[in-house]
Amino acid sequence: MTTLLSFLFVLGVLVFVHELGHYLVARWYGVRVITFSLGFGPKIARVTRGGTEYCLSVIPLGGYVKLAGETVQEDRQGAPDEFLSKSRWVRFQVYMAGPVMNILLAIVVLAGVLANGADVPAYLTSPPVVGSVVEDSPAAAAGLQPGDRVLSVDGRDVYTWESLELEIATKAEREVTMLVDRAGQHVSVRMTPSAVGRYDQGSIGILPVLRPQIMQVNPGTPAERAGLQPGDVLLAVEGEEGLSQQEVIERIRASANRALAVTVERSGSPLTLTVTPEGSEGAGVIGVSISPYETRRIDPGIGEAFVMSLERNWESTLLIGRTLRGLFTTETPVRQLMGPVAIAELSGSAAQAGWVALFNLMAILSLNLGLLNLMPVPVLDGGHIAILAVEGIARRDLSLRVKERILTLGALMIVLLMVTVIFNDISRLLR
Repeated sequence: MTTLLSFLFVLGVLVFVHELGHYLVARWYGVRVITFSLGFGPKIARVTRGGTEYCLSVIPLGGYVKLAGETVQEDRQGAPDEFLSKSRWVRFQVYMAGPVMNILLAIVVLAGVLANGADVPAYLTSPPVVGSVVEDSPAAAAGLQPGDRVLSVDGRDVYTWESLELEIATKAEREVTMLVDRAGQHVSVRMTPSAVGRYDQGSIGILPVLRPQIMQVNPGTPAERAGLQPGDVLLAVEGEEGLSQQEVIERIRASANRALAVTVERSGSPLTLTVTPEGSEGAGVIGVSISPYETRRIDPGIGEAFVMSLERNWESTLLIGRTLRGLFTTETPVRQLMGPVAIAELSGSAAQAGWVALFNLMAILSLNLGLLNLMPVPVLDGGHIAILAVEGIARRDLSLRVKERILTLGALMIVLLMVTVIFNDISRLLR
């Protein structure tokens, strides 16, 4: 039920905002709006105000705004409040309004999410230096080594772990060429990322240099008495450096009722403290919560959050553009495309994680919806805009027969896309 409700909420907001854009601009220019519907198919609720019917329809996978005199097939009267009676410039603005509203929604919602603050993994913005290589992984087979600094993937420079992960994510089961810096020497290696997870994301089996960090210190525990604090980064236990989260925990468990020298980094400086775990032999505890990686807290103000939102949405726009281009160049695997079932699943997972995760997902989907609708595919807003552009260049309207063929082709493309993504969704469920 959580999955269904969260999916309907997210999709409902995205569709409402999109159609509201068309509606507001149409009304601004005096175009008569016949219907404003959330959903398709039979209407389950309706109300009429000011000559416009507002309704909810039974199929929630979209919505529409019906404008008077919107198509040449209609019995038009040539009235000034009909859509086709307006100039191409006005019609262009009406078509653009829906996608623009989705893009604006993505910016505003993400700014709100960022303004809430978050603890983010510090390694994501660090240079992609290999900390460890997973056994029997593509990276191991290719000869990658700890200490290698990844410079580029298929000729695209990578500067952070986040950019490296994004490059690899879409390359599942497709050979890539990586350039790495190994002790000052540039080495080129080839490997084929494995497909992992339900969404077949590419993975090569390397991990960054991870430093465990204390996230919480419980009151009245050995950790508090020893002076450990939240935010301390664990550097060494009994002089042994480079331990993972699990290895630190194992050392603590094995040292019940025995003093343990723990070296941490606090405010950029090392500090060694002595803590004595409590408990039975082999089950020592000190009363802390340990993250497997170091985090940093981000608490931007409203203005800073808005700027960050613009930057991240622009980065996402470039990534979406590359992904769409990759569909035509076969660089992007078609099986990674997601349909309504996958989106519903993601919505349910995000809702269980909290409102921040849910609204973050909403921002991502809103940006995708806005940009996809700008594609020059007939039936979509971008397709209508492309037809307007052609007519503007030719200085005459296309014939009804040509428009019908263009729209039919667009409809077939959309149907093919829907069949593909639904097939992907069902395949994931079966797996």
